[in-house]
Amino acid sequence: MIIRRIGVLSAGKVLGALYAGLGLIIGLFFSLFALLGVAAALGGDHGGGFAGMLFGVGSVIAFPLFYGVLGFIGGVISAFLYNLVAGIVGGIEIEVQ
Repeated sequence: MIIRRIGVLSAGKVLGALYAGLGLIIGLFFSLFALLGVAAALGGDHGGGFAGMLFGVGSVIAFPLFYGVLGFIGGVISAFLYNLVAGIVGGIEIEVQ
């Protein structure tokens, strides 16, 4: 079996969803660290607690969107380039049992 062509939008959707999930995980970690920083700032009354909390909540929304869009664009570009090169060299041969 030889993969001769990859659906450009299909690859973009899959990689977009994959990277959005990765962005959610990274956003959750950023949110956790920001909220821990807010707790420390509130304990010491250094100010900036609201900004840290806003960044923490915003990262859960912004990171998946950012990573998802970049994953989609990267998937589209990669599939397009693969299709160009596979047309020249013949694709990737895989063995399926």
